[in-house]
Amino acid sequence: MTEVPEISSLLHVSAVEAMAERIAGHVLRTPTLPSPGLSALLGAPVTVKLELLQRTGSFKARGATAKLLSLSEAERAAGVVAVSGGNHGIAAAVMAAALDVKATVVMPRAAPARSVRMAEEAGASVRLTDGMAEAFSLVDRLREEGLTLVHPFDDPAVVAGQGTVGLELDEDADDLTDVLVSVGGGGLISGVAAALRARRPGVRVWGVETEGAEAMSRALAAGGPVPVELSSVVSTLSAPAVSQLTYDHVAALVGEVLVVPDREAVRGSVEFAEHGKVWAEPAAGCLLPAARRVLERVGGDARIGLVVCGGNASAGDIASWVERFGLE
Repeated sequence: MTEVPEISSLLHVSAVEAMAERIAGHVLRTPTLPSPGLSALLGAPVTVKLELLQRTGSFKARGATAKLLSLSEAERAAGVVAVSGGNHGIAAAVMAAALDVKATVVMPRAAPARSVRMAEEAGASVRLTDGMAEAFSLVDRLREEGLTLVHPFDDPAVVAGQGTVGLELDEDADDLTDVLVSVGGGGLISGVAAALRARRPGVRVWGVETEGAEAMSRALAAGGPVPVELSSVVSTLSAPAVSQLTYDHVAALVGEVLVVPDREAVRGSVEFAEHGKVWAEPAAGCLLPAARRVLERVGGDARIGLVVCGGNASAGDIASWVERFGLE
């Protein structure tokens, strides 16, 4: 049986509220809107939180900014290092440049070329590795050389920054019964759940992973974080393990983490474009097949919220995945 952490040991909504004030001048309050097209597609009212319109193209700007603003003068002078499958690296590079902090970004070679280019164009030193496990190992060595880690999820400041998505969703959305959030390392869903469940105790929060990037669902099955083999094409969800911090939040606050095939995540990106009129990467596209499963379980009275986490996939990326999976 999974041991559920005490609620008192988790991030309090007041910490998220304080972080929202701190980062407000650096990030956008992204739109929260009803989606007539997705509502028709799913057969239930759908509200979208458009984090793909955030600075750097994803929610990651929030957590990166939160961490960078918490640095001491000595840490700022020494510089920071970030590890990423794409979006966190872009965010760390861009926001560090905006705050005049030198950044090194470590990415796997499988990361989208556009993500690597954007981090380089922001002025970061980009280091490429053979995989995510090797990327985290290199980061450990760079930390020993004096760089401060801007972790993608294993940091209370980062989780609080991501949690500001949940505050805005609460303040801007009509009544919701079920909110779906993509899961990589779990920073976004941890912060969103901490904020949203405090503001709306009755809402159900669901996590969504892709097959081959199942770090959180495997952790829940094992009773704690475990290493996983990564094979998903969705590099932005590909964490080699979740952290104890994010595991604790999900175990306590999230109803279930659903896992969908890469093919369906890519199909979801196409459906977001055709029906939702937004350009969502597969890390967000996975929400649509998961939403169908949620609706099958909870019934026709559900009112769905989707955190559309990012849009940093190129037209070429989407086209190649559509061809690979034989999608029309």
